[in-house]
Amino acid sequence: MREKIIAARYGEAFLDYAKEIGLALEKAAGEMKELKVILQQNPDFLEFLENVTILYQEKYALIETAFKDFSPETRQFLKFLLDKKRIKDIFEICDYVRLNYFRGELTEVLLKTAHPLDLKSTQELKARLENRLKKRLLMHTQLAPDLLGGIQVTIGNTVIDGSLRRRLDDLKEKLMTIRVA
Repeated sequence: MREKIIAARYGEAFLDYAKEIGLALEKAAGEMKELKVILQQNPDFLEFLENVTILYQEKYALIETAFKDFSPETRQFLKFLLDKKRIKDIFEICDYVRLNYFRGELTEVLLKTAHPLDLKSTQELKARLENRLKKRLLMHTQLAPDLLGGIQVTIGNTVIDGSLRRRLDDLKEKLMTIRVA
């Protein structure tokens, strides 16, 4: 669990750094994928980087020469991981960056419906939400018969509830507040 948290923290930092500098996310993710392959094929290289008896200047020089075809941002990130003593987590960080790039700028959305929606309706709803939110969406659907009718959309911490169940609950609340004389 701890490794996932560390990978997420450093992976997000790398992606943010890449965006800030102007490095294309596609290139950043591709380099992370390539980096992982190189390190897996050359375990001695990673041992060298993890060795505490070797000076940082020697490690930095090796990174500069071995990864000269990589972007300066990726090389700088490797040096940063060395400084923070996190080079041992490089595989998890590479995986995190690669997976989150391929998800890209997508925002996950859960669409709950009482009855299955046809593909055209789902696509129209997705297009309207993307237009309204100005985000690309990755939509997951789930049948929820307890809604009785309508839909419920969950985007992060936001819930848009257009279900019949909610309307009935709202009506019930209103009726409960009315005093009968």
